[in-house]
Amino acid sequence: MSGSSKISALKITTEAQRQQALQVLSVIYCQEKNWVGNVDKVFEVSDMTHPSVSWFLALSDEEPVGVLRVLYEPPLDLYKEYGFKKLDCPVDVESCVKDLKIAEIGRFAVLPQHRRNVSIVAALMKLAVMDTLERGFTHYITDIFEGEVHSPYQFHTRVMGFIPVATHDVGELNCPNRRITMVLDLADCYHRTKKNGGWIFRALTSDWGEELHKKMEKSVPLLRSSLAD
Repeated sequence: MSGSSKISALKITTEAQRQQALQVLSVIYCQEKNWVGNVDKVFEVSDMTHPSVSWFLALSDEEPVGVLRVLYEPPLDLYKEYGFKKLDCPVDVESCVKDLKIAEIGRFAVLPQHRRNVSIVAALMKLAVMDTLERGFTHYITDIFEGEVHSPYQFHTRVMGFIPVATHDVGELNCPNRRITMVLDLADCYHRTKKNGGWIFRALTSDWGEELHKKMEKSVPLLRSSLAD
């Protein structure tokens, strides 16, 4: 991919944008991974107007290359059905979903030829985090597949500060790999990435106003990652 490609991202609000997202999801979820048989079930038309769902699309020179979804107020009953096995950590996943303002972040997909471009990840995450904070949510929960060749585990834990809290063997997607459930405290993420002064902090907060920075500077993490970057 050319280093001069223009990377942009947007929140999906139209059917044309949804179709672009489905192009990406079809390549990853159907053709490459075989996680689903019908990609339309991954991103349904009703998601665009549902108040508890936000989808984001990344573009490279106006061509769709990446997708990300945030699900607000994820259903606790669904998590219970997965049969969580708690890891040796002080965080309880069911209590997090029940007691915290937590959103599920996932359905992350980037076309194979663009996976080394961190600007795509940053563009999607920037919009997702802003959307989440504006809604008053404070934490993310997500699943990654253990041992999956394109697993974002190291990025999630060592860069962003996600805390592994549980495992489970089944989920919505058709994948034999065990799932690792992780939780991210956005206040902790803000403080740790700001302290480190790396690219991720600049990328995530590049469009923030002074008011949002002040709010996050005063925020107190309820969960804190012990992993170093």
